[in-house]
Amino acid sequence: MATQTTHSDTPRPGDAYVQSFARGLEVIRSFHAGAPRQTLSEVAAATGLTRAGARRILLTLQTLGYVRADAKVFSLTPRILDLGFAYLSSMPIWNRAEPVMESLVSQVQESCSAAVLDATDIVYVMRVPTHKIMRINLGVGSRLPAWCTSMGRLLLADLPDEEVCARLAASKREAFTRHTLTDAQAILARVQQARRQGWCLVNQELEEGLISIAAPVTDRAGRMVAALNISGQANRTSAKVMQESMLPALLAAGREISRLI
Repeated sequence: MATQTTHSDTPRPGDAYVQSFARGLEVIRSFHAGAPRQTLSEVAAATGLTRAGARRILLTLQTLGYVRADAKVFSLTPRILDLGFAYLSSMPIWNRAEPVMESLVSQVQESCSAAVLDATDIVYVMRVPTHKIMRINLGVGSRLPAWCTSMGRLLLADLPDEEVCARLAASKREAFTRHTLTDAQAILARVQQARRQGWCLVNQELEEGLISIAAPVTDRAGRMVAALNISGQANRTSAKVMQESMLPALLAAGREISRLI
């Protein structure tokens, strides 16, 4: 499932804005699961660049080892992972969080993930799976819309309502299932509920049969820096059972990871 996201906090060109660098990042982002290999024309069309501009950037990335060319088709190389690893390695908390998440998965027998908020998306920074329960292939670096996910709504709950509304307005709110809430006010109400109770449950809004429940990870100042969730199948574990039997363990894991920060 590919999700198109509009970033409400995109920086505007100015004295400190390096346009060529920004265009290079757009070229890198144009490669994804739906378009892992692209021609020069496809990259230009995806980024809005001219063919000449796209070619210069692709050749620069190729020289640096981030892109390879096979005849007239370009693709990313494994070196591109260095860019994401720089973030993860600068946040050593996730090395310490992994054993806590593994223990939680062993206890509840459901998959566990951690994510952070980036504009209108959540970005996965850690995942400990059990069974494959989603059609979406998730891993570190995967992005999902914040407005219809348990971790996303919980992370949005740490923001003022005005900012939440702005991010909802910038999101493409399409119905993924018959359960998906798309009305901004209805979603805001769920975000406010998550803020009051300190956790969030989403029942089959992102994918039919998928239930997820999220808990906060906070820093010493009490600010939410990430969210932790458990995902399960509705035909195996109901939302009520997840809340009653798994939420206490999930909240405890979130507090333990918070303590490690």
